[in-house]
Amino acid sequence: MRMVDIITKKKSGYELSPEEISFFIKGYTKGEIPDYQVSALMMAIFFKGMSEKETLALTMEMADSGDHLDLSAISGIKVDKHSTGGVGDKTSLSLTPIVASCGVPVAKMSGRGLGHTGGTIDKLESFDGFNVSISEKEFIDNVNSIGISLMAQTADLAPADKKLYALRDVTGTVDNMSLIASSIMSKKLAAGADAIVLDVKTGSGAFMKTLEDSRALAKAMVDIGNGAGRKTVALITDMDQPLGNAVGNAIEVREAIDTLNGKGPADFTELVYALATKMLILGEKAKTEEEALDMIKNAVTSGKALEKLASFIKAQGGNPDQVYDPSLLRVSDSVMVLKADASGFVDRITCDKVGVACMMLGGGRASKEDTIDLSVGIKLLKKKGDEVKEGDDLAMIYYSDEKKLTSALEELKSAYHIASVKPEKSVLIKEMIG
Repeated sequence: MRMVDIITKKKSGYELSPEEISFFIKGYTKGEIPDYQVSALMMAIFFKGMSEKETLALTMEMADSGDHLDLSAISGIKVDKHSTGGVGDKTSLSLTPIVASCGVPVAKMSGRGLGHTGGTIDKLESFDGFNVSISEKEFIDNVNSIGISLMAQTADLAPADKKLYALRDVTGTVDNMSLIASSIMSKKLAAGADAIVLDVKTGSGAFMKTLEDSRALAKAMVDIGNGAGRKTVALITDMDQPLGNAVGNAIEVREAIDTLNGKGPADFTELVYALATKMLILGEKAKTEEEALDMIKNAVTSGKALEKLASFIKAQGGNPDQVYDPSLLRVSDSVMVLKADASGFVDRITCDKVGVACMMLGGGRASKEDTIDLSVGIKLLKKKGDEVKEGDDLAMIYYSDEKKLTSALEELKSAYHIASVKPEKSVLIKEMIG
């Protein structure tokens, strides 16, 4: 088998066999096939596409290119959740304690933030002493003892994906549905869960800007998951404005804790409850959405979900006192308020601009080497549809560097659009697939 023949076959629009896909993934991972040949194949795939069969084969080969996390020592159905990324998306911080307190074990690998989207691991490090670099044994022991553990993704998980993504990034072949879906799902399959709930974002702050593209990505990932023998469901959710009111790290953790106390923003609470409902059903703890929702509400009102978060934070070296008193989480004391320069209604908030503004403050990474300032962030006081008068407070900016504040303030100001007519209310959960 020759790589040039595989390139030519795909360039001509033919379907690659599982054996051909295995040949190039194994060869590339081992360093036996050069970048220039794989670049040519990625470009051929970009233009000619991949069938459902090819996409599943590619995903399985990438998942098998490194270690698989063995979760067999954990009793019960392990349900994982993945978000395609957004602004203000602190969902896992509230979702996982709720689900764990309802009896579904949560063994989750999460990533760090890059660009205008935040990462769960960074947010968790807002807790003093919290450790994401635990051993696999500690990870599994924590799930068995308290029902929940989160750790940073290991370097040996789906290494073929890391190599391929780096190559796609510099050859303009990132934006292909099969390649995106296989990249995400290879890591999810290698992480060992029995079932997967996907939160596929759509809108200005999402990777997929249109509902059509988000739907196609969701369907591709659900097909892969089900094809690999994992029960998989996807919700397509709105990311045309930030989720909740807080954008940053420690400030988002505070909002997640508010939600576990039953005091979170309405849109964020709605999404957490919707995802938790699907996880409880896939985890076979509830038979209907109504039953699942009752369990979720009870976990919150009884305080069980908050207790679960505190136990989880303590088990991984963090300070559980910060769960019960979020004011102990370090948020900058330096605050600037953005004022409305016109009267009317908030017509839209360009979501990615808010994320970029937070990144400019130091709350995100422009490159993987950047250090994050966990204390900075943005709190939105007005969102889409809210009426404002000239001079009203639109947002609070928590900053630690005045030089960074200037550019971040201009970026945030350009994100807000005020109109004379009240816009239609956004629908948070657009569709369900699977």
